[in-house]
This record gives sequence, structure tokens and C-alpha cells, in this order.
Amino acid sequence: MTVTPVRTRFRVEGIVQGVGFRPFVHAIAHRFGLSGSVGNDLAGVFIEAEGPAGAVARFRRALEDEAPPLALIERITAEPLVPNGVPAGAPHNTAGFTIVPSRGGPAPRTPVSPDTATCADCVRELFDPADRRYRHPFITCTGCGPRFTIVRDLPYDRPRTTMAGFPMCGQCAAEYEDPANRRYHAQPVCCPECGPALRLTVHDGHPGADPIAGAVDVLRRGGILAIKSLGGYHLAVDATDVEAVGRLRSRKHRAAKPFAVLVPDLATAERLAEIGPLARDLLASPERPIVLVPRRPGTGIADAVAPGRRELGLMLPYTPPHWLLTHDFAGPLVMTSGNRSDEPIAYRDEEAAERLGGIADAFLTHDRPIHVRTDDSVVRVSHGRATPVRRSRGHAPRPLPLDPPATRPLLGCGAELKSTFCLVRDGRAYLSHHIGDLENHETFRSYTEGIAHFRRLLGIEPALIVHDLHPEYLSSKYAARYATEYATQYAIEHDHGSGAELLGVQHHHAHIASCLVDNQEAGPVIGVAFDGLGLGTDGTLWGGEFLIADLKGFRRAAYLVPVPLPGGAAAIKEPWRMAAAYLPQESLEVRRRQGRRWDQIVAMAAAGLNSPPTSSAGRVFDAVAALLGLRDTIEYEGQAAIELEQCADPSVRDAYPAHFDRGRISASDLVRAAAADLRAGTAVETIAARFHNGMASLIVDTCVRLRDDTGLTVVALSGGVFQNALLVARTVPALERHGFHVLTHRHVPPNDGGISLGQVAIAAALDRTKA
Repeated sequence: MTVTPVRTRFRVEGIVQGVGFRPFVHAIAHRFGLSGSVGNDLAGVFIEAEGPAGAVARFRRALEDEAPPLALIERITAEPLVPNGVPAGAPHNTAGFTIVPSRGGPAPRTPVSPDTATCADCVRELFDPADRRYRHPFITCTGCGPRFTIVRDLPYDRPRTTMAGFPMCGQCAAEYEDPANRRYHAQPVCCPECGPALRLTVHDGHPGADPIAGAVDVLRRGGILAIKSLGGYHLAVDATDVEAVGRLRSRKHRAAKPFAVLVPDLATAERLAEIGPLARDLLASPERPIVLVPRRPGTGIADAVAPGRRELGLMLPYTPPHWLLTHDFAGPLVMTSGNRSDEPIAYRDEEAAERLGGIADAFLTHDRPIHVRTDDSVVRVSHGRATPVRRSRGHAPRPLPLDPPATRPLLGCGAELKSTFCLVRDGRAYLSHHIGDLENHETFRSYTEGIAHFRRLLGIEPALIVHDLHPEYLSSKYAARYATEYATQYAIEHDHGSGAELLGVQHHHAHIASCLVDNQEAGPVIGVAFDGLGLGTDGTLWGGEFLIADLKGFRRAAYLVPVPLPGGAAAIKEPWRMAAAYLPQESLEVRRRQGRRWDQIVAMAAAGLNSPPTSSAGRVFDAVAALLGLRDTIEYEGQAAIELEQCADPSVRDAYPAHFDRGRISASDLVRAAAADLRAGTAVETIAARFHNGMASLIVDTCVRLRDDTGLTVVALSGGVFQNALLVARTVPALERHGFHVLTHRHVPPNDGGISLGQVAIAAALDRTKA
């Protein structure tokens, strides 16, 4: 019996390009005996499917239920069409469902897939001597490999990627055109005959015929190897070679900041660190972040890999060269960003040769260009909780849902440290990869180039530019320049408006807003924003704040009593100055270490000379770290606080008390109690723990008081201080025991890397109120 067919046009939006979605659609259409077509355009994937009504309905369900693992479907819409009249079930239907050429359009809208780790199928082929891609360093398929870092433009097709210069050979082209093949329409597909090629350059020696074998030899001889990866260059050494790690630190000018360690498999990771189920899942995930986990003693890892740290940052291979190196080297490798201290990661070959030439003994490179630099993502796992520290490769530019959606395009410019930016259209927030600290020309150039690339790739021309209140941040200056120059020119060219508007958002309100968005909450909440510092609405430097906040606004309900910041930014780099600010008259070892400088700084603070008041919680941690002799000066942001946490004895449960007076909380009580314990000969490990417990107690006590005043029972914790796993482990359960629902960060960092997301969330909520 002939069945009258129906024909439906489907539109699929989300991350559906570069993830094997078209081959997937082709396969399920074949399964249900449908005719029609599928293709990419600038909005996502378009489909026309024809067949029996029941088969088309099952096809629709399968689109969502069976989507490829890397796809992220945001919406599927359907529109009935007039059938072409081909009888359903006709023998030629399989050939009648085709992948059609991509279409252009007025403006790109579909999200771009992040880069993903080499899949298990490709790894099996990589090490199969019978496979034609045996040990091919660029093996990939529709389910894995480079995406974001090679895309130049949309729709996502090979000519618009950095693979454009590598025409497919006959065999690869046949796989690319075969619907039954795993590489069907995989844009980076290649093989040894037609793909990019590795090459090894050795400063003092012969590279040999096999670049991987030569690279392994460099590492075994204690050399430093620069490796071109997905989003930039890494620097690698044998993680068990004390001298090699020391040379890397010396040449890179990175005295103490921990290095990440690349291990070949989970078994090796478990020998080096305590790997629970959560850490195991993160290590093996397609995103392949660096995972900070408790280290085991006596593993052979050089102490200088993570000096003074109880943790190791481990990661598993995520590219074929990583797999080949770790397989052949058969040991853990330091794998750190290819840069000098404070610079962004090198990603262009000429730039890498210039910037890393004085560091690396050899370069393992290839001829596939990197279009966008991206650092590795970092997640900290402790006490059964995962906290994002850096959201970058593997995650960016996957959009985050924004509710309420924006009424017009937005750009959040972020802050100064751990910089990111965020572009918004409708209900999608495109948070950028990690850029770095906007404190030098190279990083700022990376920031501006990143914004330009995102704007072009996503087709977003922001009408509202959101920035931090601090006028001296380079991100704030960029916002003003963009509004007056770039956006005005765009408005003239497109004959509408007079450019983009500017909106300043308070730093700590943005922190709390980012936590709300991360948890898909709108507030109001009791927001606890603890960080280094940010400019407050009263012109002082905040950083120990309790806000009653939602996405539209906030009020400062309580805060740490301000103290001077002696020397301004100098006090951040020299934590002993904060000890002087809190304990100006104490006769302690920290004072004796500084000699006359102590009295000079005390006098400066007392006179109010270059000593702005600050309520910063981060600076309290600095003061105690200096008091205990852990750190008088720092090499990297947050170092003193990190070492104070690492020092603390987690078995200690008693806490220092802090006085509360009408919203003002005396953190100096904690510092004075620590000084008293130190004079009494108490172990520094105990003092550090009592301080952490005291900080947790003052948070809980203040939240209880604010609940009594407001009735609010939800607490949001944000700011860089809440990367401190011990503090979070003490604070969150205590709040929950008091009946609070506690929001912490899950997908974006609590540090300033989440500020740009908070900025656009606030702007979208305010803009919708005005509309």
C-alpha cells in the first residue's frame, strides 16, 4: 500500500557544526528510510526530511536523543512543506538523502565547537601498525580534534579553516564522501600523504629522520622541548629530572609558579596523585583540562615542579603528538605554556622562534597554522568539589545560557587580571578563552585580536559595551575606545544610531552575577564576594564584601573593616606591607626582617600617603602569610594566600573569632590572634588552620545575621579567594548546616575570569527592565 509522505523542514541551532552532525543526520535519515537533505548555514544546520509521518516524527526525536556527543542542541524548530511526492520506502531513498553545500547568509550566528581531545577510535588507529594512519600526528575524525583554533570563518567547512592549504588525497576524499565512514565530512581529515607534517629542529645536534623519536631523545637527555600544540606552544621537560626542571624555571623566569604534568594514562596519574571518581572523569573528559589533585609522596616527581604545593596539576594527552610522546617517553612530562613569565602563550611560528629561542633546546613544530591561541583549561578538585580555575581550551567558545536574554548585542570587557571578554546575542553568552593579565602590550594585543575574531566569527556588533568601574584598567580604556571609535564607525557605515553605549558595572556585583548565571539563578541572594580588590562605588578599594544582590542591582550590606594598602599596588607584590598595615606596632620577626622599611611603611600608611583604604579579603590572607614567614614577596598573583592554605593543618578545627559591629567585620581580630599564637610558640600549621576556620566562621556568622534582616536563604560565593579549597570546605558545609542553599562556581571561574560574564548578565537584566 502506498503511503502519502510528509515533508518537514527542520532548523537545528546550537553547537552543530564541526561535531559530525551532518553525517549523523544522514545516518538516521537512512535508518528511517527518508529522503531529503542536510546542510550548514550561518545559523546552524538546515534539514528537509520526507517520508511517512511516523518515520519523520521518530527522526525528529532521534535528532535530540541521539545527537553526537560533542553537539550541543539549543533549539529545533519544524516547518511543514509540500511533499515532493516520492513514495516513502522507494529503493532510491538512501541516495535521495544528501549532504548539500553550505549556504551563506547575512550574519554568522551558530556557535563554534571547542577543540576536543583525540577520541578512543583515533587513538586505536594511531597505534595500529596495520592502519594507514599509524603514528600519524594529525589523525582526527568527526568526533575529535581541532575546531575553534583552526576556524577562520563560518560556515564550518575546510576552506574556512587553517586546513585549507592541505588538499585531500584520493583515499581521504573517498572517506570524506562516504556516509558510512567515521570521517564523513570531517573537515580536518588528512593522512600522511596529504596532511600537515611534523618537523624537529635541534639547536645543537641532528634532528634525525623521525621527529617524535628525536624529540624523545631531547627529553631523555635533559633538554627543554618546545611543542606546537592545538592552541599554542608548550615547553616540556622530563618531570623527574631535577636539573632539567631547574633549567626550565631559570630560562622561563618562573621561580615558583607550579608546572602542569602530562601523564600517558590514568594509571600513571593514580601513582602520582589521589584520583577520585570526579578527578578521573575530568582527566578523561573530551575537554582534557589540567586537574589539580592531591599529590602522593615519594613519586619521583622533581620538587621544583610544584614547590611547596600539596597538589599536582595533571593532564592526559589530548593531541596525537601528545599521545606519541608520552607513549615513547614512557614517563611524566612537565607541560607548561610556551611563554616567558607574564606573556601570553606563543602560537605563531615566527613569534615562538623569537620568544622561546632562548628557552628551548629543540622545537617540535608543524605546518598547520593556529588561528586562535588558547591556553589549557584548569580545574581544582578537592573535598569532592570541582572548581574551575581557568576556562579555555576544550570549553571556549561554547556559549552559556543567559536568562533573561539580552534585548540587543552586548560586549563585556572584563577586568584586568585573568582577563576574558564576553559577547552576547539573545540568550547566548560567548565567554572567551583565558587571555591573561592585561599588564603588557602582548597580552593586550591578544585581548583586542580575540574580541575582533569573536565579533567577526559570531557576527555580533555590540550596541552596549560593559566595563569595570576602575578607569585605569586597560579593559575599561578599551571599552571607551571601542564605543567612540569602532562602534561609531560601524553605525555610520550601517546608517543607524551613533555608536555603542557604555555601562560601568561594579566589580563585586559582577562577581556575584557570574555565580548566579553559572547556576542559572536570578537572585536575590546574599552574595559573598572575597577577592584581591576592585573599585567600589564609594571610590575605595573593596574586596571583602557581603552584598544583597540580584542581576539588576545590589546593596553593600556588610564588609571587612578597611585598612591602608601601603604603597598601593606595591602592597600586592610585597605582602609584608599588609602585615604592617594590620600590626603596625607589633614586634615580630616579620618586622625584624624588613628593618627600617617597616617603620617607613607604617608612617606612610598613618599619613595616608599612597595608601588607599581597602576591605580586601585577599590582603588579609597576605598579611597572615607574611606574619608566619611564608611569603614576604610574591612572584605571581595570589601566591602568598596559596602557600598559607597549603601550610594549614586540615585536622585543626578551632577558629579565631572576629567582631561584628553594624555591618563592619573586624578581620584585624584574626590577624592579631594569629600574632598572639605565634608569640606563644604555636605551630604555623595550626595558626594557618585557625585563620582559615576563623574566616569561614565570620562568613557564616555574617550570612546568618543578614538572613535575619532580609529573610534570604540563598548564598552565592564568588571572587578569587573562593579558589581556596580549604576555605570552601569549611564554609559551604557550615552554611548548609545553618539552612542555607549555597551557590558556588561550576562552569566559570570564581576569579576575575568570570567578571565579563557577570557584566553582561547585569547589562542584559538592566536593559530588559528599560525596554
